[in-house]
Amino acid sequence: MMGHIRVKRLDPKAKLPTYGSAAAAGADLYACLSEPVTIGPGESGWIGTGIAMEVPAGCAGLIYARSGLACKRGLAPANKVGVVDSDYRGEVVVVLHNHSAVPQTVEHGERIAQMVIAPVFTPPYVEVEALTDSERGVGGFGSTGK
Repeated sequence: MMGHIRVKRLDPKAKLPTYGSAAAAGADLYACLSEPVTIGPGESGWIGTGIAMEVPAGCAGLIYARSGLACKRGLAPANKVGVVDSDYRGEVVVVLHNHSAVPQTVEHGERIAQMVIAPVFTPPYVEVEALTDSERGVGGFGSTGK
């Protein structure tokens, strides 16, 4: 077990991340807005959370869509998975993309994404003349289903 994540409110209205259940992998992130933000079809909107945090060294905060928001309203992170590095101390912002055909409005306090704290490995990249052989070899997209 890891301990805790240090979180700083940048806005007094901000809500700290919360887990929806005891076994939830991701903690919900909440919109911190002075007024609602409407995102048009096919557009993206920057949604602040009003918080900054200290992700532990050797980890990253991975920001994923909330299934209900994505499936019911078509709102999901524009970059698919956001990455909060352990040395970042600025506001956590989620850029939501509207995949639906109608405008979607995000309200203050709404759960907008979920963050999973995960270990990361950063081995050096070394140039070589040849790679070792494998069963798959150079088979690309769709090659393993044959």
